[in-house]
Amino acid sequence: MFRYSAVARVLFGCGVLLLAGPVGAEENGLYGLGRLATETEINAWNIDVTPNGAGLPSGRGTVQQGAVIFANKCAFCHGPSGTEGPKDRLVGGHGSLATSQPVKTIGSYWPYATTLYDYIFRAMPFTAPQSLTSDEVYSLVAWLLHQNGIIPRDAVMDARTLPTIMMPNRDGFVSDPRPDVPIR
Repeated sequence: MFRYSAVARVLFGCGVLLLAGPVGAEENGLYGLGRLATETEINAWNIDVTPNGAGLPSGRGTVQQGAVIFANKCAFCHGPSGTEGPKDRLVGGHGSLATSQPVKTIGSYWPYATTLYDYIFRAMPFTAPQSLTSDEVYSLVAWLLHQNGIIPRDAVMDARTLPTIMMPNRDGFVSDPRPDVPIR
């Protein structure tokens, strides 16, 4: 016969009481914790950018501006040209996806240029996420797209031009056939 120690019985009893919680509280939506978020607080977290460009902020950037920002804030992790590392390679890999050694980069793999803006704005630089301005992010996107041969050197990226960029692997993904998933 298995015996519980006194401590185990007390801990088990406390656990049962905690699981029970205040009777009826969840039915009324009253937990006594927190408060409703304000519209301003919600908007501060609403920073997503969709593939069609919805959510892109105002601002603009050029390839030349992006080169300077990349050198100062990104090259430490991605190398001076975006190919050297030590972190993910960002440039090159064209035509490699169907090979035994695919190189997944912005230019070879990513289907939408707007996703590049969204990712950089949310997560980069690694040491200070969300510290870049909209202009800096547009500039970095312009430089990276140029480095991958997708846009010319004189291109300007903004909320109007970025969604029009046709990425090389745009049609390389299978769409989600679930009926409950909206098409963007």
